[in-house]
Amino acid sequence: MQSVPGLVILYGSIVKKKWAVNSAFMALYAFAAVLICWVGWGYQMAFGDKFIPFLGQPDVALDEKFLLSRTFVGYLPNATMVYFQFVFAAITLILIAGALLGRMNFHAWMIFVPLWLTFSYTITAYSIWCPTGWLAKKGIIDYSGGYVIHLSSGVAGFTAAFWVPNKDRERFPPNNILLMLAGAGLLWMGWTGFNGGDPYTVSVDASLAVLNTHVCTATSLLVWLLLDIMFFGKPSVIGAIQGMITGLVCITPAAG
Repeated sequence: MQSVPGLVILYGSIVKKKWAVNSAFMALYAFAAVLICWVGWGYQMAFGDKFIPFLGQPDVALDEKFLLSRTFVGYLPNATMVYFQFVFAAITLILIAGALLGRMNFHAWMIFVPLWLTFSYTITAYSIWCPTGWLAKKGIIDYSGGYVIHLSSGVAGFTAAFWVPNKDRERFPPNNILLMLAGAGLLWMGWTGFNGGDPYTVSVDASLAVLNTHVCTATSLLVWLLLDIMFFGKPSVIGAIQGMITGLVCITPAAG
């Protein structure tokens, strides 16, 4: 729900009309490409047997015996964990795309997605989220992706935007505000599973994570709205969405 359709709709509507299809397609492509890379080698590199201190052994994650056996935490089969962790990996690439809307050639994006997943995302995921990762052993806790997803995609997006400048971004009005709101709403509601699903079980922790996520997001949206009124004299739809996303990102590493 967050990525497809949420960010597909949000990206397609938040940019100027000439970039709408390209932007939406970047998100849709990333979702599909990451899934194939994930089951082909990415999941085992992020959560599989130790290869080096910060990376797992590359391997396919579609073996029947593996998929039906119990995962490394909780009571779920590996099939569930492979998919659940996939949507985290996919949205990380799609978040990077947000910094490249109106900048990047689609063919370049097609190459970038599997390379960044393989050589960046798997390293941070294994290091922090895999029980045998070197940062996990040091006691580092990232509840639902503050470092693995948001900080890594933020740094990557900022760096990529620096290297792929485009003056077309200087004036970049949205082409459809109603669709932009619809995409933002799907992103917000989808975050319920993003944070609420991370205890891997129905629990007090999951319940608190869901409530904390929505309270923080609503607070951030309203604060941004009030600041827009104070400084610019009127509320802003784009400002409200920025505040919403800021709240979602802010609460994620500590939602539980």
